[in-house]
Amino acid sequence: MSGDSDFVAYVLELLQPLGRCSARKMFGGYGLYGDGLMFALVFDGRLYLKVDHLNKSDFVAASCEPFVYQGQDKPIEMSYWTVPEAALESSEDMAQWARLALAAALRKANAKPAARKSVSRKGVANKSATKKATTKKRPL
Repeated sequence: MSGDSDFVAYVLELLQPLGRCSARKMFGGYGLYGDGLMFALVFDGRLYLKVDHLNKSDFVAASCEPFVYQGQDKPIEMSYWTVPEAALESSEDMAQWARLALAAALRKANAKPAARKSVSRKGVANKSATKKATTKKRPL
């Protein structure tokens, strides 16, 4: 893990043009945060940035690779992709890629939550009626 912590410190230096960024240990790696949003992760000595439907094509065009882990039944692809090698050598290059990731993280944070399955109001009313019936005062 020492190797990852040294790499995380290096990446945080590269990210200085973005302002204050921080790292937290998580799941055998590190989550990187900017403006309170997780926009990157470091795992096994590699940096992965947040992607979504609006910026994924930039990462694909740059021959970046997704973060994939082995699930119970099949490999699971996460919405984090590697950065081009050049970005790991220049704060300017890294800032451009990191801004794409921060924008994706912000879009995700601002997205409406998925609609929850609604509970039948009839079922709720029946429970209420049943409770009232069982709690009636009995005459003395």
